[in-house]
Amino acid sequence: MRNLPIRGRPLILVTLVLALVFPAGCTEPAESPTPSTTGEPPVHRAQAQRPPRPTTVLAARPGAEAAIATSAALLRSAPVAVLAAERDRDGVATAGTIAERLGAPVLLTATGVDPGPELARLDPRAVLAIGSRAQRVARAQQERKQEGAVPVFGIEPAGDPGSVPELPAELPVTAAPEPAGVTVLVDQGRDDPAAVATARAVGATIVPVHGTDPRADPAAIEALHADPPGAVLALGKEFGPAERLRARLEVAAKGTRLPGGGQVMLPGRRLVCLYGHPGAPSLGVLGEQGVGASIERARRMAAKYEPLSRVPVVPAFEIIATVAHGEPGPDGDYSGESSVASLRPWVERAGAAGLYVLLDLQPGRADLAAQARRYEPLLRLPHVGLAIDPEWKLGPDQLPLQQVGGVDAAEINRTSAWLAELTAEHDLPQKLFVVHQFRLSMIRNESALVTDRDELSLLIHMDGQGSTGQKDATWRAVVGARPGEVPLGWKNFYDEDHPMLTPEQTMSRRPTPMMISYQ
Repeated sequence: MRNLPIRGRPLILVTLVLALVFPAGCTEPAESPTPSTTGEPPVHRAQAQRPPRPTTVLAARPGAEAAIATSAALLRSAPVAVLAAERDRDGVATAGTIAERLGAPVLLTATGVDPGPELARLDPRAVLAIGSRAQRVARAQQERKQEGAVPVFGIEPAGDPGSVPELPAELPVTAAPEPAGVTVLVDQGRDDPAAVATARAVGATIVPVHGTDPRADPAAIEALHADPPGAVLALGKEFGPAERLRARLEVAAKGTRLPGGGQVMLPGRRLVCLYGHPGAPSLGVLGEQGVGASIERARRMAAKYEPLSRVPVVPAFEIIATVAHGEPGPDGDYSGESSVASLRPWVERAGAAGLYVLLDLQPGRADLAAQARRYEPLLRLPHVGLAIDPEWKLGPDQLPLQQVGGVDAAEINRTSAWLAELTAEHDLPQKLFVVHQFRLSMIRNESALVTDRDELSLLIHMDGQGSTGQKDATWRAVVGARPGEVPLGWKNFYDEDHPMLTPEQTMSRRPTPMMISYQ
């Protein structure tokens, strides 16, 4: 059955009796029309296709380039193509509405961009040119070559949004193509209506994304989780590279959220932590009460920061999992490792209550990555991250409490690489990876830190104590030494700070700390 004409404000219909010629080279014939048994005209369908790779990132610029690239990626052929001028916003809007109705691609003309080769590849039976600019292009093409005529019909764009003129009766009767099972990601900050209209016209699933990381957009996560994508086409090079995007999509499709929402750790939330070891008050405030009371205390402290923060404030535990010892112990590494079983109740109770958990390592002479692997069963949980404390990292001839330790960036990088691999293997949301520092010597060769692992959010945490002046001097040194724009944390000490800063004073530091812990 023929598509009904789209009615709107009466506009002039200009049928161009032109022979529009585009360069030869079509390799895919148009789909044979569905024959009619009732005397009605046959129905023609475009042939949709999947892009050749499971995940494709279009690097084309918004507008004419993206329109052509989207058509090339999603269509083998089309009985009708819709043509508009890139700068004619009314024409583009009208073209998009008509194309979605006809199951046809939208191609745009622009300076330096020729839609001719793509039209030739699609091998249309007719071209619908919207607006005078697009019609001039049609005439110019016709003048260049007289053979292989394609009828061109011209109409003027609708002047009001949503109002579309009637279509020429001479257009081939079309129906939407059979969907090819493609999901198209669209950055909501990118103006690309023609490419999006083509995607809709061929039955693709459109997933709008605020930004270009679907893990950071709750609505995109919901859409991808409800309908996990097969083949994916992303509009804009900022989504790429394709391999990274595919990994992000696997995480989004799994649907697991972090405390505070989303799947990207920073800058989408601010942590307020209680630091310490369960049952050990001398090691920090976390150990001054049981797990239930600690959860409530963390919540109360986090609530003080909520009026001061532009992002959600998440209460958190930083649990010392391995405690530096003055004696070598059975394994000779001067570090006492808590068992997974002893920490699990705290970790699971905190997660169930919406808290984030960091497992802190005081490694002594142990290798950082080897210690981290001990806690793999807990680190597989989406709400658990890792912190390392170089103060307690000792050389072969060093002892705890006799000097401040330090660790080379290479060992930190090996540890973060293992944590990133674990996160990727289980399609987990980003994990927070914290490195404590109050002296620059604690992170040797700091500029060599790997800061861009997509599975992790790296944060350097300033642990200085003392007077406000002393802490601010330490803060300036840590800020100045950090590589790039790595987020920062700040620690407040109940007993050692003179005075301990209020939440308002803490948040006045620049850059604003993204993690505040209390010891």
